[in-house]
Amino acid sequence: MESRLHISGDTHDVFNQASPFSNRNLYDNDIPLRELLSPKIGTIASRLSELGKTLSQPEWIKKGFQANENTPVFHSHNRFGQRTDTIEFHPAYHELMALAITNEIHAYPWTHPNEKHRHFVRMGMFYMHSQNEAGTGCPISMTFACIPAISKTPKIAKEWLPRILGNQYDPNNMVFSEKKGLTIGMAMTEKQGGTDVRANTTQAVDMGNGCYELTGHKWFCSAPMSDAFLTLAQTDEGLTCFLVPRWKPDGTKNNIHIQRIKNKLGNKSNASAEIEYRKAFAEILGEKGRGVPTIIEMVGLTRYDCMIGSSALMRRAVSEVIHHISQRKVMGRLLLEQPLMQNVVADMCLESEAALVMTARAAQCLESEDDIAEQLLMRLLMPVGKYWICKRAMQLAGEAMECWGGNGYVEESILPRIYREVPVNSIWEGSGNVQCLDILRALGKHPDILAVFFSEMDKAKGMNSIFDKYLRKLKIEIPHTLHQPFLARRLAEQLAKGFQAAQLLLADKSLVADAFCEARLKHQGLQFGNLPDGIFTEKIIQRHHMG
Repeated sequence: MESRLHISGDTHDVFNQASPFSNRNLYDNDIPLRELLSPKIGTIASRLSELGKTLSQPEWIKKGFQANENTPVFHSHNRFGQRTDTIEFHPAYHELMALAITNEIHAYPWTHPNEKHRHFVRMGMFYMHSQNEAGTGCPISMTFACIPAISKTPKIAKEWLPRILGNQYDPNNMVFSEKKGLTIGMAMTEKQGGTDVRANTTQAVDMGNGCYELTGHKWFCSAPMSDAFLTLAQTDEGLTCFLVPRWKPDGTKNNIHIQRIKNKLGNKSNASAEIEYRKAFAEILGEKGRGVPTIIEMVGLTRYDCMIGSSALMRRAVSEVIHHISQRKVMGRLLLEQPLMQNVVADMCLESEAALVMTARAAQCLESEDDIAEQLLMRLLMPVGKYWICKRAMQLAGEAMECWGGNGYVEESILPRIYREVPVNSIWEGSGNVQCLDILRALGKHPDILAVFFSEMDKAKGMNSIFDKYLRKLKIEIPHTLHQPFLARRLAEQLAKGFQAAQLLLADKSLVADAFCEARLKHQGLQFGNLPDGIFTEKIIQRHHMG
């Protein structure tokens, strides 16, 4: 007689599992962010609070997952055999884009030029938005960063800026003059050059009346569904910057052919493509032969956004971890109460908050356009911050998954998406070595920069003895590494950690600042969880707990 397994129903109760991380206002419940911004932005904080509430809702968290699980689809032709070069996105992607643009994350500092802390407002909004879905950050960042370059050419600025700066998202694929809102992409690198854009071979032919035809390829076109692209091509005068629209002014499709969408490690909701220009219509931005100086300000602002994005991903990972360990028990005790876990998580909290204050200092530089010292500080702070924050985010994301264990490794958790997302900020707009060599370039070209950088750090002298000792030693050692590319990463790390410590001290965050100085300037453990005895780990974790 055949034996059968008797199934009587449920085998067990589900318990000792953390609840979903949702309905935690990303502004109101974020103590470090709120302390940093609220005194500066005043009543505008209510705007950030509203956005923080929206992004914390389960339906908006779900949209982030949907946009990444349903990746963009490329359609080269329509059913009639006509070339279309279109990219289809999941509706959730468009909803996330619309939320960002409605809140002016793409344009706030430009649309509120007389507002004192406009860059802080935008930083806070982008910081929260990136915690929920980072892929939409690419077109938002480039649209924000293109404004200085486009503004330098009055004719183009008059035609394009009103729709770029508007707060309506319009994904329709049509000539720019018929759209309610525009987004801008970038296409710079080529197969043979990569970061070395001066090796680009794309050629521009003068057709008269300020119009050119471009022929060549671009190995990475960021956000190919944008309405126009800033790109570089060779003219008789040398490398020149151009604006290449998807549609020609006469309403016909421009000769921009998408070859394929890149199959990337992360950043899945956003499309990155290989494209060819086949006598594509283009207009010059800036001066002939001055392509790199024209586009460099856009590059600088997107590097700044990489700092915001990586800081945001660290914050989301830390928030998810604290939420988990405050509910999960192991061997009869909450993980939150266990000393080694406290060491690891408090250490991650220090890293997250240090990244935020460093990024905020960059925002302050952007608001001081007429201050020479602030602009010199920004010139060095940008590559230092971009290098260090993006690097640390990768390590922190991996540690966050370990804190969750197996639950953090499965795709239902947001942590694998964060883990795959963080490397793009380190690679995009110049990888680690590029940033470190740029630090040497900045110090060599502007001798006063280092003095300005140290002057900023000097403001924190006398607040912590470990910091004071570190700063004295740094001032002695740094001059010996300025002309040694081999040591450029060491230089970047030393500057970054010292600057972060100074900003934490200046912000009067003694609990966090003293712990950071102990952990990063004195003991310097290689892995998270190397905090020395005497650190108030429980208080630090509680400060970062979203409730």
